[in-house]
Amino acid sequence: MTYEMDIAGLKRDLPLCKVSDDLYIGAFVMFGDVELTVHCAAELLKLTPEYDYLIAPEAKAIPLVYEMARQSGADKYFVARKKAKAYMSSVFQVHVKSITTQGVQTLVVEETPMLGGMLTAQGVCATDGNFDLPSGLWNEFRDHLRKRYGGIGALWTGWVSTTLFEPHVADSIFHTMAAAEPTLEVVHGYRLTGILRRGKRITGAEFTDARGGRMLVRARITVDATDLGDALPLSGTSYRLGMDARADTGEELAPAEANDAVQDLTVVAILKDYGPGADRTIERPAGYDPAEFAGCYDLSSEGVRSADRMLEYGRMPGGKYMINWPKEGNDINLDVVELPHAERTAALEAARQKTLRFVYHIQHELGYRRLGIADDEFDTPDGLAYLPYHREGRRMDGVVRMTLDDVTDRYARPLYRTGISVGDYPVDHHRNCRTDLPKILFPPVPSFSVPLGALIPDRTENFIVSDKAISVSNLVNGSTRLQPVVMLTGQAAGTLAALAAERRCPPREVPVREVQEALLAQKAYIAPLYDVKPDDPDFATLQRIAATGILRMTGEPFHWANRSWFYPERTIPVGEFTRGLHDFAPRIPVRTDTTALTAARAAKLIAEAGGKAPRIRPADADRPLTRRKLALLLEECLDPFARPVDLHGEYR
Repeated sequence: MTYEMDIAGLKRDLPLCKVSDDLYIGAFVMFGDVELTVHCAAELLKLTPEYDYLIAPEAKAIPLVYEMARQSGADKYFVARKKAKAYMSSVFQVHVKSITTQGVQTLVVEETPMLGGMLTAQGVCATDGNFDLPSGLWNEFRDHLRKRYGGIGALWTGWVSTTLFEPHVADSIFHTMAAAEPTLEVVHGYRLTGILRRGKRITGAEFTDARGGRMLVRARITVDATDLGDALPLSGTSYRLGMDARADTGEELAPAEANDAVQDLTVVAILKDYGPGADRTIERPAGYDPAEFAGCYDLSSEGVRSADRMLEYGRMPGGKYMINWPKEGNDINLDVVELPHAERTAALEAARQKTLRFVYHIQHELGYRRLGIADDEFDTPDGLAYLPYHREGRRMDGVVRMTLDDVTDRYARPLYRTGISVGDYPVDHHRNCRTDLPKILFPPVPSFSVPLGALIPDRTENFIVSDKAISVSNLVNGSTRLQPVVMLTGQAAGTLAALAAERRCPPREVPVREVQEALLAQKAYIAPLYDVKPDDPDFATLQRIAATGILRMTGEPFHWANRSWFYPERTIPVGEFTRGLHDFAPRIPVRTDTTALTAARAAKLIAEAGGKAPRIRPADADRPLTRRKLALLLEECLDPFARPVDLHGEYR
């Protein structure tokens, strides 16, 4: 069966294919019909207005656009395709949401061949903190590592961390995770060179590859996940750089005067054990002086002078060692943040040379000749990491700014209600290379939540900031810069971006609770509960109630893994409950009653706060409630998490 078609005077029979007894479909393809192609090209040219370029989608339209170009005398035409190939140069790329694909389309642009930033391209393959906060993507990544290496014990190979791994393994894991997302695309080999905007609204970004090829990406939401916040100046977003003044942040430990000093940076080397008898000593670097590293293995705080102990710091699986050593090692202070790309690259050569000198010192002076620069990690001329490990760069001026006081005194203001990622690492600054800076003795801190408003610029729209450039004080950056926190903050940034894109609204208009609920659905923490794990059947409920502050956490500085306890199986004094409930419902007076809260008393207080009266069995009325049972009761009868809060944590 056929259907006769008349195409501008040419007759063609369209084959009809039977689908069912009462349904037939036909498919028309011009491929192979030269006469029809030539004829249609002529007819289309009669209809076209004045134009600059001919463009056609790949691949069925290529013969037609070719014939139109030939007949019109055009010297070139353009083909639109889904993805650029490696052989293509000067690519012009626009990212769109496909009508045939469900979900928000996401494009990740990476400058290097590796995916994962600090953990891969920068070689910082020993994570700091969050070992007992198995949240979201951080936990998913660790699960992959455990499977790859054969259990958690196989990752604890050095003393700086319980989680060490090879950068190329992390890269493989991240690519596997990315490939599992059908709406995510990763493009390598491009660096950010421009931001597209209309007034205060960001509409996309421009990237350039090593050959000068341009990639233009238009996007509903743009996320800056660069180390140094490179999109901030390009987008016109205000930011800070260096140490804040005490009067600016209100932090007692901040210096009296602000300065532009950032933390030391490091170009990491990965050394590999090539076995007995091997000599992998590199050529003596220019300017080498053994005195530069004379005290590198003096670990007086541990009562030892041991080169072995120094190297054990970053011992990795696979017989490798991460060389990222702060004590008379390869840390260096360079003022490169505001330099143009070419000048920054040139200036960073000093950091690469310092690391090479340190490697030579380890090999030549300390006698570890069998340890050579790994030949299976970074495809760079010197074998060092693709990118330097920047501990600090620009910090955006956000809707809110998280300060050290928000960590040390969690409940002093309500930002804790807006938490979207968590961390437990102490404030840690690397400033040993600058002797002119004020020395700061940091206090112990509990674990903390990063507020959602720290990811959203104060004025720029359709723009989200992640990584180390979020809106925090210089002091707090010493905690929020660590790999697990950055990973979780990135997860929150992506979640916020997706919700904003779906809602077609600026990120600041996405409800805080909606972002938090989406993260909880991903088994990500919004409150840093040390003693409530994602496999707890009440995980989401306890997270929600903790985020309201009605049941408060107890913070505990603990070595290099600070904690916040929820104590779900403990009872709670009446006075403590009324203190938290008062913040939600000011009509509830704060009492000093230290007796344990019973089910009957809890029911009465919940009803007074505006909740529905819970049903309490007479036999249970006088029994003290555990904090877990109280949380469940609060969610059932009061549902405080459903009450909206703004980005400052204030109830609406």
